Amino acid sequence: MKTVRTRFAPSPTGFLHVGGIRTALFAWLVARQNHGKFILRFEDTDKKREVEGARQHLIDSLKQLGLDYDEGPDVGGPFAPYTQSERLDSYKQWAQKLIDSGRAYADPYSAEEVQAFREQAQAAKQPFLYRNHRPEQPPAWDGSQPLRFKSDPKPYKWHDEVMGDLHSGPEVIDDFILIKSDGYPTYNFAHIIDDAEMEVSHIMRGQEFLASIPNYLNLYEALGLEPPVMATMPHILGPDGKKKLSKRDGAKDVLDYIRDGYLPDALVSFIATLGWNDGTEQEVFSRQELLDKFSLSRVQKSGAHFDERRLLWVNGHFIRELSLDELYKKVADYWPPEAQDHDDAYKKQALGLVQERLKYFAELPELTGFFFTDLPVNAELISGHKQLKKLAAADLKAWLEQTKTSLADSDFSAVDLGKRLNELLEQTGQKPAVLFSLIRIATTQSPASPGLAETLAILGKERSLRRLDVQLSALAD
Repeated sequence: MKTVRTRFAPSPTGFLHVGGIRTALFAWLVARQNHGKFILRFEDTDKKREVEGARQHLIDSLKQLGLDYDEGPDVGGPFAPYTQSERLDSYKQWAQKLIDSGRAYADPYSAEEVQAFREQAQAAKQPFLYRNHRPEQPPAWDGSQPLRFKSDPKPYKWHDEVMGDLHSGPEVIDDFILIKSDGYPTYNFAHIIDDAEMEVSHIMRGQEFLASIPNYLNLYEALGLEPPVMATMPHILGPDGKKKLSKRDGAKDVLDYIRDGYLPDALVSFIATLGWNDGTEQEVFSRQELLDKFSLSRVQKSGAHFDERRLLWVNGHFIRELSLDELYKKVADYWPPEAQDHDDAYKKQALGLVQERLKYFAELPELTGFFFTDLPVNAELISGHKQLKKLAAADLKAWLEQTKTSLADSDFSAVDLGKRLNELLEQTGQKPAVLFSLIRIATTQSPASPGLAETLAILGKERSLRRLDVQLSALAD
């Protein structure tokens, strides 16, 4: 049986976006499921658009996500080099085969002449086809002109693992450029040669290439090559579901997500379900579950919506699945600066309380800051509170004085504090939404916190009582 070999072949023209990661992930899953090989290849023939540092960024992104590759520019392999700009001799050899068989020719026209052909077709309200202007006696190709494929227009039928059975007519086949005048091949030519030489068995790529498949099939025939298995990925749509996802929709570089404290397994699970499901209601998948369940046949044809709120939820799920010790190691670089003055035991207590609410590591300072430093009184927390803003300052002071008196006698265990807080509800006749909110604001200067009794237990008696005094003074002013 033929070895399954998949590839991820990005252009080093910028950061790795969600759509690119999904293509890489699906290719990785297919390779690993079939005990095959996953290849990284750089398609860098468009030198004008290349971004410095993009190659390393692409490598780092795959490694951070745990999408290990067996062959690639930095690890080598039996079909090296894995960078297109280092494979120019190979493309020229294949181009010469096409020239020798009468299936490629030098393009003698200037850019202005080609534009005139386009305008001529537009005026006649016909689609522009270069083959309608194919020169009868083209010059010998010397590398200074573009080299074009001499197409053989015909209908095609083919199967796509995602889109199903597809077909096209001869009218979509045209003479496209194989090698540009700068000596670099076009994507349309180079990727077919690379995939053939690297024995790639499956190609996963975006929907934007679907219209070009008939031309690719025409070139495969001319070269005497068997096309690989093809799988076209549906678009990833922005939050409104009307257009392709872009940076303007909030989609970030994958390494930015990692830096913000999104777990690689959470990103992998989320991205896998952008257009794929296993036929059940399951929404979150471990890496092993994806390896067990993934199938190209269950990738949907229609676009998938990118919902960052769902990504937050998925990441929070994976954070909650971690043991406290595991989480503590992972958040080592995310504590607020003030936390360095506190020991591991204290920080671990605080982390244990906020783990349920933590959606990504970078929000740890916001959720835990009050455990490590006395924040200034924020009057808006009371004036902007739905219930508290309606109450007289004198009443708020009286309830805080009662609280202070009760807590002064507490041993500050969570159990005792919980008991005393419930007694205070009875004594004041207030609901938790009023009294507990008031105490929380006074002791944390935060609109929300974990369980109040547990929070106070970690803060300790001295700090909690001092903060109650500060809030009382502020209410008196």
